[in-house]
Amino acid sequence: MSIQKRQIGALTVSSLGLGCMGMSEFYGTPDEQGGTDTIHRALDLGVTFLDTADMYGPFTNEQLVGKAIAGRRDEVQLATKFGNERRPDGTMVGINGHPDYVRSACDASLQRLGVDHIDLYYQHRVDKTVPIEETVGAMAELVAAGKVRHLGLSEASAQNIRRAHAVHPITALQTEYSLFTRDLEDEILPTIRELGIGLVPYSPLGRGLLTGAISARRGADDELDRRRSAYFPRFQGEALDANLALVEQVRSIAAEKGCTPGQLALAWVLAQGDDVAPIPGTKRVRYLEENVGATDVELSAGDLAALEQAVPRHAVVGARYGDMTHIDA
Repeated sequence: MSIQKRQIGALTVSSLGLGCMGMSEFYGTPDEQGGTDTIHRALDLGVTFLDTADMYGPFTNEQLVGKAIAGRRDEVQLATKFGNERRPDGTMVGINGHPDYVRSACDASLQRLGVDHIDLYYQHRVDKTVPIEETVGAMAELVAAGKVRHLGLSEASAQNIRRAHAVHPITALQTEYSLFTRDLEDEILPTIRELGIGLVPYSPLGRGLLTGAISARRGADDELDRRRSAYFPRFQGEALDANLALVEQVRSIAAEKGCTPGQLALAWVLAQGDDVAPIPGTKRVRYLEENVGATDVELSAGDLAALEQAVPRHAVVGARYGDMTHIDA
């Protein structure tokens, strides 16, 4: 297992990061101890790019991450996000990009994380009611104040990326990208590369589908797993059956390569450029170690072609979300 460093915009990070969301919410039963153990093991292995957000929990995931990195803060490239506003009971208020909220959200995140600065601070979703120049202007004030080192956007359109970057340099764009989700290749990826912005793919394993561990049969923990709800159409009925058939194609190529399907899918994302640093999420040490193994999977041009033939870009059935209105397009 060999974790190299990569440059995303102006920030140097581990080539593979760790998404921490599922430790606290959405993907089955929360597991604070498992999450803490996974973060500690990640740091030991050189996976130092950690991703959280204020909305996860809500609020509890930042607290978990903050406790887990206590005493090891200098090893970590710490990323968190604001903009998906939730109440303590979990109720979703809406997307908020107002400057006053940006400032208060940052202060709250710093307190929960127990740190004096955030390495990469994202606008989690673009607030279509607030000019992005105003939101990023407030984020730039946080940089000037020393509370934040670098700025990022998540799920932003090419147009808004350009507008934001004109206000203050944007270091990274976080968006969904995997063998199952490639629409950003048309306009967004060329735009961020033109501007020198790095790419941080979330759900690089297709929300777990590409690991081969998800089946059409439901398990006991599925009541707490939001992937099994209508909010994720790719996991429903005939769509799931069709997508699992694609996974079988990936599994076949992985067997020939001597790796797992998930490692092969991650290796594909890593092979898309040295400015790409995916953040697969897990709350289990064994899955973290499997993901890290992807960094040692070398893909030839023939391997890449075989994967793209096995999973044609538009072959995946179902939208990314049941409600796409929160995606800036």
